[in-house]
Amino acid sequence: MNRQIAAFVFASACFLASCGNPSKPAASAPAQAPAAPPAATPTPVSPPASSTGGFDAARAYEHTRQLVALGPRPPGSDAIHHAQTYIIEQLKSSGCQVSEQDFHGHTSQGDIAMKNIVATAPGKKSDIILYGAHYDTVRIPDFVGANDGAAGAGVVLELARRFCAQKNDLTVVMAFFDGEEAQGQWTDRQSIKWSDANSTMGSREMAARMAISGAIKQVKAMILVDMVAGRNSTLKRDSGSTAWLSDFIWGIADRLGYQSVFVKQMQEVGGDDHFSFIKRGVPATDLVDMSYPYWHTPEDTLDKIDPQDLGRTGHVLVESLPDFAKKFR
Repeated sequence: MNRQIAAFVFASACFLASCGNPSKPAASAPAQAPAAPPAATPTPVSPPASSTGGFDAARAYEHTRQLVALGPRPPGSDAIHHAQTYIIEQLKSSGCQVSEQDFHGHTSQGDIAMKNIVATAPGKKSDIILYGAHYDTVRIPDFVGANDGAAGAGVVLELARRFCAQKNDLTVVMAFFDGEEAQGQWTDRQSIKWSDANSTMGSREMAARMAISGAIKQVKAMILVDMVAGRNSTLKRDSGSTAWLSDFIWGIADRLGYQSVFVKQMQEVGGDDHFSFIKRGVPATDLVDMSYPYWHTPEDTLDKIDPQDLGRTGHVLVESLPDFAKKFR
């Protein structure tokens, strides 16, 4: 006899026994305690801002969490529109001057409306230091891009909160690029076909606009913040980046004691948003962990993000601004 039949026979026998003796009410089943709510995922411990030059890693992590919670954010999607609203609101609340660059990306999926978001903190001088990150995600199923699309944007949002609230010697521009990922309807990481024509659309648009206006001549350095917050990140130097600028940023990391993260080995990135500026004569470097094992997989989720690495990266970039001011006096 299987368990379901046995349970049914037992329940039937109990019911009949109760009906045959009306003077004895059937015993009521003992009250069951309400099910305990599922345990909340604990928030990882962030380094105190006092230990990272005032960069608040907890805030950067919260920005990352908010973006990931929107789900996949490919260009043109409802989710990326919500991401745009969130980023703009955060920048305005930080006191930044905010502009939007609307454009269309010509893709295999048709023309897609895209948007760069640009925050400016005017300085005493018109020379520009540009910090950038992309906020879109690649179009593969269930990809939420915690490290690849959210963490970099979270870092730059926290930089904006700092830089827009203080007096800076140099003008600081913080850019959030749409359309960085290769545009296509991909099935998995192996199916993605990257080319110069179907990717980095937002950074190419911004660099072109700055070239037309002449503002690109004022950009002294461009630092791209890409995959920087996976657990046990190692940020190698990109062989295609501007050598003196990589030396400059990695030198700050050495000074702060982050040699285990900003390592001396080289890597070849191949394609990323910083190249849109290098091709127009702007010194640029890329902070990206190309060894991140969950890159372009559905496993690139919030639980892979380490606030400690957010703090380290943010600390280096916070310290870079006054060092740039000394360099470009």
